Amino acid sequence: MKVFHSISEAAGLRGCAASLGNFDGVHLGHRALFAEAARHARPVAITFHPHPGKVLQPELAPKLITLLPRKLELFEEAGLHAAVVQPFTLEYAHTPASAFEASVLDQLGASHLVIGSDFTYGAGRAGTVETLEKAVRSRGAELHLVPPVTVDGVVVSSTKVREYVLEGRVSAAHRLLGRYFDLDGTVVPGQGRGRTIGIPTANVDTASELRPAPGVYAVRVAKKGGPPLLGSEGGWVGGAANIGVKPTFGGTEVTVEVHLIDWSGDLYGAELRVQFIERLRSEQRFASAAELAGQIRRDIEEARSAIARATE
Repeated sequence: MKVFHSISEAAGLRGCAASLGNFDGVHLGHRALFAEAARHARPVAITFHPHPGKVLQPELAPKLITLLPRKLELFEEAGLHAAVVQPFTLEYAHTPASAFEASVLDQLGASHLVIGSDFTYGAGRAGTVETLEKAVRSRGAELHLVPPVTVDGVVVSSTKVREYVLEGRVSAAHRLLGRYFDLDGTVVPGQGRGRTIGIPTANVDTASELRPAPGVYAVRVAKKGGPPLLGSEGGWVGGAANIGVKPTFGGTEVTVEVHLIDWSGDLYGAELRVQFIERLRSEQRFASAAELAGQIRRDIEEARSAIARATE
């Protein structure tokens, strides 16, 4: 997949079918736009970085489901021919709707535009579905409006995915994403308490903005780059993860710690991807390290069963 870092760089995409949006999470609703685009011409996504909310209202901006590198990976997995990442600045936010129309239809030369029913654009969100349709028709191009996608009666949206993840409802988020919610991170030294109770964990330092609610989760773990983890199936190893402050030990810093089931080895410095399969329980404080260890062993067995169900 080709990646262009502005609309002005992407003149070589003339005649493409361009989907327009932020595409945070690249969920099933976004994939419906890409599928529609692929029906007409080379499918392309035009997205914005940073997220407009980070620029316009940083104090209210949402936590991103996917950072840009992961978003681009998901674009490629969705079969897109190219991605155009338009820098979003305060200056760009003042672009009139007509200028945005010209950049996409004249400068880039898209022959098909694909949008969701709530799409707006241009300074003050003055551009609407109706104004875009007029601009498209005046140039002999075509506009394709994709209705909202629903799953179990819920409209698929990035906002709903965030809500589910923040509540720890990773199984519900999975249904809207069409994949498991994941985060990437580097294994860094921790305090080594897991080894002292016979249950070693990898302390995953992540730049991901969105993390599931504190608690214990059934997860799958894969190594990013280099050879896969030894003994993995398709590159993945099952595990049990704890997100929280480790209250039994009086912790205050939120960490992501993962125990890889039936696996041993050195992971320090490794780049991992952690997929969240199912929430097992909330974070708890135990009377002793021994009591905690007993509960973690039960968590591991429950995680093993949850992963087996998910991968049947």
